[in-house]
Amino acid sequence: MSRISVEHAKLIRQLETIAPLDDDDRSALAALPLRLKVFGADQDIVREGERATEACVILDGFVCRYKMTAGGRRQIVSFHFPGDLPDLQSLALEVMDHSLAALTQTRVAFVAHDAIVRAVEAHSGVAAALTKHALIDGSIFREWIANVGQRPALARIAHVICECFVRMRALGLAADTSFELPLTQAEIGDATGLSNVHVNRTMQELRRQGLIAIHGKTHSILDWDQLQETADFRPSYLHLRPEFIS
Repeated sequence: MSRISVEHAKLIRQLETIAPLDDDDRSALAALPLRLKVFGADQDIVREGERATEACVILDGFVCRYKMTAGGRRQIVSFHFPGDLPDLQSLALEVMDHSLAALTQTRVAFVAHDAIVRAVEAHSGVAAALTKHALIDGSIFREWIANVGQRPALARIAHVICECFVRMRALGLAADTSFELPLTQAEIGDATGLSNVHVNRTMQELRRQGLIAIHGKTHSILDWDQLQETADFRPSYLHLRPEFIS
């Protein structure tokens, strides 16, 4: 197997959290041509209505997928981390029906659709992993709909924290109990349908109950079992392989 670049390794690590890959699959992914670009915080990576010819891989930074209402309000519908391909559905859909934005300075690799198609056609393991990645997007959407639509504020925010922690830990981006979550209260509000004031009060309540501690951007889980219970969080919807859940 040929040498794998740092950029390709992040994509491979992400896919291996959900599906097995053999050496040929890894080599095919490592051969994908990448066009690198850096985006500043709050800058759109892909906009709704665009016709994409490339898919993007998040290499560094924190990204959200969002929709805008006619009244100018933003609903964040998912968060994305290094290794994610958040617009993989653009392979099959002609027009983007949502936007992707960098929440922090973010480095992205763009991969031509044609190159992905060739890898998929030649390697069944790559095809299976990318298909599963796209399907898990749908699973996460369903969980987020339930979260915003039916859970109270404390559970909503606790659920977002649990999901980010578990996904980042699987990618090696979190320690045993701590991880960096560079989200503003407004961004948490856009993801949970809550006002800034409500987010602030809810975060204070999570700290008061001894579930989390926050120092700058670093969030520490103080009582993981109780935080999951408060959030009504069950990680099965993330469909991670067992070795990536502890």
